[in-house]
Amino acid sequence: MRPMSLAELMGLLMAFLTRLITGAQGHWKGSPPMAEQRIYFANHQSHFDWVLIWAALPHDLRAQTRPIAARDYWTSSRFRHWLTREVFNAVYVNRQRTDDQDPLEPLIDALRNGDSLVIFPEGTRSNKGEPQPFKSGIYHLAEQFPQVPLVPVWIDNVQRVMPKGEVVPVPILCTATFGAPMHLQPGEDKRDFLDRARSAAIALKPAGS
Repeated sequence: MRPMSLAELMGLLMAFLTRLITGAQGHWKGSPPMAEQRIYFANHQSHFDWVLIWAALPHDLRAQTRPIAARDYWTSSRFRHWLTREVFNAVYVNRQRTDDQDPLEPLIDALRNGDSLVIFPEGTRSNKGEPQPFKSGIYHLAEQFPQVPLVPVWIDNVQRVMPKGEVVPVPILCTATFGAPMHLQPGEDKRDFLDRARSAAIALKPAGS
């Protein structure tokens, strides 16, 4: 048996620390964990969101599930770049669009390669109780990859793990609730689909949160 690489060891350590600090509980309601290609889409509260989802996934699903990471933030230091590239195998996206660039191209390439994705359709973080309106990217992915199930996820409490201005995580029980898979329906209008996807995520919000 080959020895584990530094990236693999770091991945185990990150999963352990995330579970230690947050509990990283994964609740599967309507979509049991399966080794199939999926697009997980979730509400967005902090830079820690995709780490929580990654840690909540069963170990054998992590290698094929790639988070979306903002290139400008996650490549701003050598350590962040190494962590997201080697440990999480992130798909980098540019938040500032240029005229000759399709921002979905890296995601499309990953899906064509058979990878699963973790995306945040709001685009930006929100500290409000409900997510902001979803942007159209998830609709275009559903349109181009109709065979790939889209699984809604509600992340709860993660914004309290790293309060604004703090540098040390606060131990807080966090959950990632995975809902029933959905697909773009034949002839479904873009706005109707985006509203339906957003409602599917909100429906997973724990009572009293």
